[in-house]
Amino acid sequence: MLNLVEEIRQLKKQTNATILAHYYQDGEIQELADFTGDSLKLARAATQVKTETIVFCGVHFMAETAKMLNPEKRVLLPDLKAGCSLAESCPAPKLHRYQEMLRENGRQFQTVTYINSTAAVKALSDWVVTSGNAEEIIRRVPAGQEILFVPDRHLGQYLEEVTGRKMILWDGACMVHEIFSVGDLLALKKKLPTSITIAHPECPANIREHSDFVGGTEAMLKFVGNYAEPKDFLVATEANMLWQLQSKFPRHRYHPVPGITCACNKCPHMALNTLEKLRDCLIHGTPEIAWQPEFARAREVLQRSLLN
Repeated sequence: MLNLVEEIRQLKKQTNATILAHYYQDGEIQELADFTGDSLKLARAATQVKTETIVFCGVHFMAETAKMLNPEKRVLLPDLKAGCSLAESCPAPKLHRYQEMLRENGRQFQTVTYINSTAAVKALSDWVVTSGNAEEIIRRVPAGQEILFVPDRHLGQYLEEVTGRKMILWDGACMVHEIFSVGDLLALKKKLPTSITIAHPECPANIREHSDFVGGTEAMLKFVGNYAEPKDFLVATEANMLWQLQSKFPRHRYHPVPGITCACNKCPHMALNTLEKLRDCLIHGTPEIAWQPEFARAREVLQRSLLN
């Protein structure tokens, strides 16, 4: 393993590459990365990269976002099959038909799209949001306009709660966050009565309502960092986030909230990226994200939403 890690470090220098890794990647990949973060932090970091090549250790829509914000750079993804259940739940043709139906019925609306979506869907949108900036963007939409929020209904419901804005919600959900077991969460809280529960807003309402804090991964880090004395935290998000929490704040104890079918929830799409595939993409310069016609329009929306 040490030889493989060292090989990747040498290849990164030889190929003039920068590695970006999402918090939901395995810890061994995060440890090798030049930048780690949530989708918003990594999108912004991608615009600051000086090297010719970006290797994005995440899922396909994240690598697409990096390419759209850096058209002149080569963007590699260790495994092109690393997709996203949320992105798959909202095909662009289906969204376009629904938007047209709303317009034909005289509805005036803006489409606010979670970043977990394809470039083609982003190109149909007025705004693109992450869990880190969604509340701010929702408050920008004029009161006279309805909001069509796609594709995550749970995040949409959470945003309705915190902003007071009713929205038209697309019926999509994250396969990881949707299957946390509320029964197991309550059992953990009973076992650790002084523990603090933190949950991602992609979680369903039955998990959020039993949580002490709801926020995206960057917000979780900030929240946990505010506790000087050691605490027990029950964490309801993708299990690799515990590596990042432990790395930054080792004084605390972290307990993953179990899923319905397993002891911890790991994203199978994120897991497709491995150290071996990271090494191979640096050696061969593939798989590469190729520029697509819809990227130009999607890029405008991304820049307005995430960078301004």
